[in-house]
Amino acid sequence: MRGRGRAYAPGRPGMGRNLTLGLLALLTLFPVILVVSTTLKSAQDVRVNPFGLFSSFSLENLDTAWTVGDFDSYLLNSVLLSVPSTVIVVVLSTMAGYAFARLPFPGRTLAFYLVVFGLLVPFFAYMVPLYFQMRSMGLLDSLVGVNLVLASTQLSFGTWFMRAFFSDLPTELEQAGRMDGASEWQLFRQVMVPLVTSGMGALAVFTFLQQWNNFLVPLLYMPSGDYRPLTLGLYLFIGGRSVDAGPLAAGTLITILPVVVLYVLLQRQVTQGFLSGAVKG
Repeated sequence: MRGRGRAYAPGRPGMGRNLTLGLLALLTLFPVILVVSTTLKSAQDVRVNPFGLFSSFSLENLDTAWTVGDFDSYLLNSVLLSVPSTVIVVVLSTMAGYAFARLPFPGRTLAFYLVVFGLLVPFFAYMVPLYFQMRSMGLLDSLVGVNLVLASTQLSFGTWFMRAFFSDLPTELEQAGRMDGASEWQLFRQVMVPLVTSGMGALAVFTFLQQWNNFLVPLLYMPSGDYRPLTLGLYLFIGGRSVDAGPLAAGTLITILPVVVLYVLLQRQVTQGFLSGAVKG
């Protein structure tokens, strides 16, 4: 009886797990596959057989989205909004995380909790007052203003995330650096930062994904429509071409392809960074 039990137990859980993972993968990938297939089909084939996968090949949908839909400009605007705000978040979060983890100063704990409190306050609670504040400062419809708002939405998380990495570093490193005559800035830049690059990389990728997909901030704080990113461009394209599925699929592919490629290339670093931060935090 024991031998039969041992022979029976290992097989079935593995089979169920594989079937479950395969089904989840299929459900997750099918919309993406359908978007790619629709993008690469001819316009006539999209109308005749909208759900047929890769039944023809044509680049006319991509050409329509790129030229008529003005997605080339939207792509550039997304880069101009995502990259600077991501750099701001990574730099300021790294410096703030180091200060809260390694520098003793009066009120440090209270100040850290006030920063982390930003994680609990939804953007919807202050987006309208922020609009009038930005208007009074002349920052509406500007790359500087919108980048600052985008960065502010991620700074609380970034500071909390980077503090976990700095808190786990041994104090002997600081003591050795100070004994060698290193200043606080040299200690931070030359000793501490190289040890938390995995966390900085994970934070950069996560922040960039959030900023790239942000829809509400550019919509609210760029009322004139200047520097519209891909998310807004796709929204306007859908409104103007609600029945033209081919170019819509092409616009969707242009919007999601950069972040998918970025995540696939840096997936291991992101996973390691978040796992390290979770263990250290």
